[in-house]
Amino acid sequence: MPSADTTRIPDLERELRELISKISRGCESALGKLYDRMISQVYGLALKILRSKPEADEVTIDVFKQIWDKAFDYTPDRGTPSAWLITLTRSRAIDKLRSDTKRRSIQDALHDDIPSNIDPPDETTETREKRALIEKALSELAPKQRESIELAYFHGLTQTEISARMNEPLGTVKSWMRAGMTRLREIIGAGY
Repeated sequence: MPSADTTRIPDLERELRELISKISRGCESALGKLYDRMISQVYGLALKILRSKPEADEVTIDVFKQIWDKAFDYTPDRGTPSAWLITLTRSRAIDKLRSDTKRRSIQDALHDDIPSNIDPPDETTETREKRALIEKALSELAPKQRESIELAYFHGLTQTEISARMNEPLGTVKSWMRAGMTRLREIIGAGY
């Protein structure tokens, strides 16, 4: 005969307690059932705290992974199974929020510490001069030659992709690039 305490526990809490007990013994199907019963509550709370679907998805996955890994940590005398799940979710979501906030504030602080008038370390005087020479040489090309070369070298597109983007035949794009590169060699070779 069930005790008075057992009969007062709502059916959901009893079911969750049984599932968590099975999960602690390695029962994967119990985790699936727990997931089906509690996904909307776990995801809903994570989304409410984080206000980002991808981050809520990540926290939801973390919570169910933690349940799988630590189901043996649940003790009924410390609260209901649903309260335990909600506490896990809330803790994970707040940890994620703090972590993201801290990361952003560190990035902002690092960005703020770099004076805007200082060139990046890899931008030497020689590099700046070469870049200026190339930019000036590119400005001397016909517009279609310049555009096709910029798409290839600065945007990483293939000649086929350039052809599609510019809505021109592939052979035409190849001709523009060949002529443009020849002209660039002449301009840069002459020291401009």
